Amino acid sequence: MTEHRAGPGRVTAASVAIAATLPYLTLKILWMGGSSIGVADAAFMRDPAMVALNAMTFGMDAVALVLALAFTMRWGRRLPAWLVLLPLWVGTGLLAVVAVAAPVVTVATGLRAFGGGPIAPWVYALVYGGFTVQAIGLVTAFAGYSRDRWPAVFTTELRHPFAAPSRPFQLLAARGSLLVAVVTGGIWLAQAVARVSVPDAFRGLLAIAGAVALVALVRRRGDGPFWRPLAVAWLGSGSLFGWGLFAVVVRSVGGPLADAAPGGPADLVEVFGLLTGLVMGMCGAVLLTERSGVGDVQPAEHPLEGVDRERDRQTADHGHR
Repeated sequence: MTEHRAGPGRVTAASVAIAATLPYLTLKILWMGGSSIGVADAAFMRDPAMVALNAMTFGMDAVALVLALAFTMRWGRRLPAWLVLLPLWVGTGLLAVVAVAAPVVTVATGLRAFGGGPIAPWVYALVYGGFTVQAIGLVTAFAGYSRDRWPAVFTTELRHPFAAPSRPFQLLAARGSLLVAVVTGGIWLAQAVARVSVPDAFRGLLAIAGAVALVALVRRRGDGPFWRPLAVAWLGSGSLFGWGLFAVVVRSVGGPLADAAPGGPADLVEVFGLLTGLVMGMCGAVLLTERSGVGDVQPAEHPLEGVDRERDRQTADHGHR
């Protein structure tokens, strides 16, 4: 296997993502160390549930930092695929909602939308701003990394045939997920209208779009490259699973955040979202595993080809290992 060096664009994107994690990680360290910076009520961060949640979210952002490094280092190419894809799937599902909703809410209402709670508005601006930049940097760096490691994902058509022994299972899982995603996504859209909530609206749209894209992937229906519906299904399923898991964890550990959560039917919707995202993710993993034998069939006049065309290409790892 030929080693590919990360280009300046990927290195820059990864560096931006790493820099964007540092304010959040610093804030978490201060809070876990007993500081009350940015918090009106010092007892809020001393609650055992908040200590546990701060440790968990610190770990999540630390993983994002390591992934950003992996996308630019040679050792990152040698990591097992699941060790890269699983945390990134959950992370981008969480970050996608923040990256879209936070700028819209901030432009529409300013920092007033983050006021009234025990945490200062500037903390929300720092955290959500960092998450937005982090999402852009991570996705950009990952696109270059995956283009080197799994080129067939980007250069084959959606209709490209391949052996799929588990296709009946995939169809069942994809269609069932679409049914549940339409219901849960519809509930979030209804909540978005009632509460004027941008995050709920985007979560609802992303859930439905992701499930529709997964059905298209399994059925191989539609024109264009394989990676486009894959990206939508990736974000939709990751958002369902990530936010559902976060809601379940918050409710399980209790504390101030659990007390502020709506509860009741809302918890049930989150659980269904979690399970639907999990099924979609498993279906996608099986599909990618079976599709990993598809060769790079990049068109002869692909813009990345040079004058010598096929002779100027380097061999790459096509397997989803």
